Amino acid sequence: MAPRLRALLVLIAALAFGLSPIFTPDFRGYDPSQLPVQAGRPSILPAGYAFSIWGLIYLWLLVHAGYGLWKRAEDPVWDATRLPLLVSLAVGAIWLAVAVRSPFWASILIVVMLVGALLALKPTRDAPDHWFLAGPIALFAGWLTAANGVSWGVLISGFGLLDDRIAAYAMLLVVLNLALYVLSRLTRATEYGLALIWALAAIIVANGTAVPTVSGLALIGIVLVAIYAVRALNKAA
Repeated sequence: MAPRLRALLVLIAALAFGLSPIFTPDFRGYDPSQLPVQAGRPSILPAGYAFSIWGLIYLWLLVHAGYGLWKRAEDPVWDATRLPLLVSLAVGAIWLAVAVRSPFWASILIVVMLVGALLALKPTRDAPDHWFLAGPIALFAGWLTAANGVSWGVLISGFGLLDDRIAAYAMLLVVLNLALYVLSRLTRATEYGLALIWALAAIIVANGTAVPTVSGLALIGIVLVAIYAVRALNKAA
């Protein structure tokens, strides 16, 4: 497959991904009736405003894909990101349709999206064109890292595998360990860390003093992610 064709496919996938909410406008999270254990609002779930970041992600990925086709179709670094990003975007385009039907399969698919985004992020570590290449992919990968923790935390507690708060602790620890690895090994783009901080702050807002242990762990996560993000930025300078 020629690089220009891959660049075109990424643009088409980014358009499909960005337009997908139009076809599932009423999605507000997994339907509690699809989960055997009804335990109220999951502790791992961020405050609703946090999901507005998707608007920026959709727009920035479209800019990335358009610029990549227009100016960087034959660039080998850009081309190295395309196949994994294409998989992630293509799965993302159908994710909402799956999520309204099956939280389990939606959780599986969001792992696929994250793996694709992280594989796409790796070649951008020392690449130029930050605002068109590393920045949008890093923001996408960072939010997907957090979204995986939320999705699996809701699923695990919803099927009674762990208590709601234990599931929240476990998923926060998984997310933080993955995030710190990514910031130390895969990327110097602070957008990855900023997406995590945005999600963790929204978890604190959602839980407040009502669930102080979850809020406290999320706060520790913010501090650690910020430290690693600053270190990554200093290495890039």
